[in-house]
Amino acid sequence: MVQKKPPTRSSIFEIPAPPARPLQRIGVMGGSFNPPHDGHRIVAATALRRLNLDRLWWLVSPGNPLKNQDDLAPLDERIKVAKQFATDPRMEITAFEQKLDSPYTASTLAFLKERYPRALFVWVMGADNLASFHKWRNWHDIVSTLPIAVIDRPGWHLKALASPAARTMAGDRVPETHAGALPMMKPPAWTFLTTRLSRLSSSSLRQENQR
Repeated sequence: MVQKKPPTRSSIFEIPAPPARPLQRIGVMGGSFNPPHDGHRIVAATALRRLNLDRLWWLVSPGNPLKNQDDLAPLDERIKVAKQFATDPRMEITAFEQKLDSPYTASTLAFLKERYPRALFVWVMGADNLASFHKWRNWHDIVSTLPIAVIDRPGWHLKALASPAARTMAGDRVPETHAGALPMMKPPAWTFLTTRLSRLSSSSLRQENQR
């Protein structure tokens, strides 16, 4: 896949992204959400509470470049279902990534820093993503752009913490007891948060719906 050029400074303000005030603490939870489920809601709620966030954005992506998209539901459908799980008024569903010229998270975070230079963003992801994080394009750039909060997922705790990315970032890990200060920390900085777990997954739900 050929990566297109990032948006110019004049065009980034034309992309319909949610508002963000200076010093506002915002978690960004990206994913295909194909489909969204209670596990996603738990991750979002945990991030809001443990990181002392003002807002939590569910960033519904057009598609994950690392995954087969043959069974990917239409974007509008995934947005509609996600709204059923993002019931906290501090949560917001957005799909501005579809307007960017690159599908990769590193480019998305670069856009956020350019568009909202004074907001305090944290990238939020599940432990299953940390396990494969070293396969993401320019993942080192992601680590150096925003603090990262990794939320535990069933069956992924040990795999995530033993992953190549976790081992590489070991010196930058913040104890979860200090997670509330993560949005103000200069990257690289990340934490691993344990929480109540849901065994639901998007892939299992798709398989169930196909029966």
